[in-house]
Amino acid sequence: MPTFNLRVYGILKDSNNRVLVTDEFIRGNYFTKFPGGGLEFGEGTRDCLKREFMEEANLDVEVGEHIYTTDFFQISAFNNVDQIICIYYFVTAKEPIKLHTKTKPFDFTPEQTADITSNCEVFRWINWSDLTETSVSLPIDKVVVKMLKENSGMKS
Repeated sequence: MPTFNLRVYGILKDSNNRVLVTDEFIRGNYFTKFPGGGLEFGEGTRDCLKREFMEEANLDVEVGEHIYTTDFFQISAFNNVDQIICIYYFVTAKEPIKLHTKTKPFDFTPEQTADITSNCEVFRWINWSDLTETSVSLPIDKVVVKMLKENSGMKS
């Protein structure tokens, strides 16, 4: 039965003008996307994003300006049943960022990707000047990158 899958993502820029992304291994596939995740029942979109950053990055963030909500039909990359609706916000860290990050894409240990049914993620910074639509994997993320670049840079 078709369902809607609501996802909430944050665009976090650091003081070095870099944007945070996650490189993920999900069921044998590799994706680069913005941090965030699924909205849970009874949760607001901003609360969802705060929870996701805390769960995934152990980082307390303030959710800022709304950037974009999906305005076209997008089927899930993980099944052919769910329609994906994504909501994007700017976020700022409320504390110093002490996140362990990688410098090259998909820098997983062999153990992390040995089981193709597993999921894992690592964080990575991309310089704002290097961020392009090809920097991210998912179609809606590509739209957001294009919008951000066309709007002459990022806000905080």
